[in-house]
Order: sequence, then C-alpha cells, then structure tokens
Amino acid sequence: MAAAVLATAACTPTIGVAVAPDAADPQCASVVLALPDELAQDLPRVHTNSQATAAWGAPGAAVTLRCGVEPPGPSPQCQSVESANGTTVDWIVATDDEGTWSFTTYGRDPAVEVVVPPTVMKDHTSAFVIDLAGAVSLVEAERTCQ
Repeated sequence: MAAAVLATAACTPTIGVAVAPDAADPQCASVVLALPDELAQDLPRVHTNSQATAAWGAPGAAVTLRCGVEPPGPSPQCQSVESANGTTVDWIVATDDEGTWSFTTYGRDPAVEVVVPPTVMKDHTSAFVIDLAGAVSLVEAERTCQ
C-alpha cells in the first residue's frame, strides 16, 4: 500500500512559483492553509515548490497564488469583490499584453497575488477569486478601495 501512495505522489505535478519577498510572514501560513482544494469547480489544487504559494490547474495552465508580495498603493483598478457569505476583498486587477491577469489584494499586509494565464481565462471567468476570499481575509484589511 505504501508503494501505491508513493507512486501516486510521484505523478502529482509540481508548479514552479517564485517565492514572494515577505513569504515568511506568519499570516501567509494561515492563508495558505485555508485555501480551497479546487477553484472554479474544475481546477484542482496542485503542489508548488515555494513557501507561501499555491496553484490550481496543470503545468503551463495553472492559476498561481503568492502570499507576501509588496502591498500595492491606491489604484483606479481597485475592485471590491463580495462573496456569498458577505466577505469583501479588495483587489488591484491588471492584465498584460499577452492576456495574463493578475489580482493583488489591496489594503492588506502581507498582500496576496493571484496570476491567471490566458489559457485559464479562455475557459473561465475571474469570478473564482471569490473562492479565495475566506483564506485571503485572514489578513486583516487596513484600507479599502476608494
């Protein structure tokens, strides 16, 4: 039975995610431990190779999360996202020329960054950031979008 467990574990992909500068903040451990096992009902959580990180999907097409990134300043791209249970998380939302989306929590220190590649956005909306609200809200909001 132990061999079957090892064989299964060896097949699980590991996603490379760069560690954030403040990943050792104890609040990041709380955030990562509270993250869901799945996003958008079809993106399973997979292993990552860095502290205070998480990923969902498959190599080359994974949503990645890093806790401990530099908290962003005020921005017109700040959006408040409310979950069904009433938890609100403010995110700075950006997209690059290749179609990669990034969401960085606003008003929380340490900040959390979520990166969504175009391959995921092709088949999903960004609404799955709501699935992260419970975990991300473990870092208390000090400011909100204006």
